[in-house]
Amino acid sequence: MQYDPSQPNAARMYDYYLGGKDNGPVDRAAAEAAIAEEPLIPLMARENRAFLRRVVRHLAGRGIRQFVDIGSGLPTQANTHEIAQEIAPEARIVYVDNDPLVLAHGRALLVTNARTTIIKADLREPDAIIGHPELKELIDWSQPTAVLMIAALHFIRDSDDPYGIVAKLRSVVAPGSFLALSHGERTRKMKRAAKAAYSKANAPGVPRPRKAIERFFTGFELQDPGLVPVTQWRPDLVPRNRVIPFLGGVGLKPVEASHG
Repeated sequence: MQYDPSQPNAARMYDYYLGGKDNGPVDRAAAEAAIAEEPLIPLMARENRAFLRRVVRHLAGRGIRQFVDIGSGLPTQANTHEIAQEIAPEARIVYVDNDPLVLAHGRALLVTNARTTIIKADLREPDAIIGHPELKELIDWSQPTAVLMIAALHFIRDSDDPYGIVAKLRSVVAPGSFLALSHGERTRKMKRAAKAAYSKANAPGVPRPRKAIERFFTGFELQDPGLVPVTQWRPDLVPRNRVIPFLGGVGLKPVEASHG
C-alpha cells in the first residue's frame, strides 16, 4: 500500500474519531460524512480503545505473554505493548499493519523496545504474517498467543474470505491461545456511514450482522460475557448499559484441541 494524501485513509480517519492529530483534510471530511450518518461513531472509537485496553489487561493477567496485534492502526495512548508490559515486562508484542504512516509512527515509537516490533503485512495474506521473519523472532507459535483483531475485520470484504483468514490464524496458534476482536455491527445507520465515508477510502467499510460476527469465533470458546457491545465487555467500573453497534468478544482455543 502506498501513501496517498488525496484518498481518505481508514487509520487516519480512526485517529480523527479519537481526537488525534495524525489526519488530513480529506480524512476529516470523510470522517465527518460518516458521523453525519451515525453520530455514535466517535464514541464507538473511544469505547473500542477502552475495550482493547481491558482485553490486554485481562489476557496478560491470565498469563498470556505473546500478543499479535493485527491492523493495529496509528499509535495512541495506552497501546497494546504498554498495557501488556506494565503487567508483564517480559511480554512480547508484534504489531501488524500495511499502512505506511502507521509503520513509520510505530517504528519511531518502538525503536528502544526490544520486546516489541511492527511488521509490514496485509491481513488478507495470513501466511505472510504467520511466517514473517521479524514476527518469528519474538513470537513462538507453539506457545499460547493472543491474536488481536480490533476493528480490523470490518475492513475486509467478503470476497477476500475473512472467515478463511481467521481460520488460518486459528490453525497455527497453540491450544490455550486467544482471539480477541471487535467489529462494527450492521445497522441502517452503519450501512449508510460505511457507504458515505469508506466507498472512496483506502479500505472498505463492511459492518456485519451479529451472527456473522459471532461466526469468526468458530473453533474458539467465547469467554464470558460473550459477544457484546464493547461497552459491556468486562467494564472497569459500573456497567454501562448503553448499547452501541460495535461488538467485541474474546475466544479461547480449547486446550484439548489438537494443535493445528
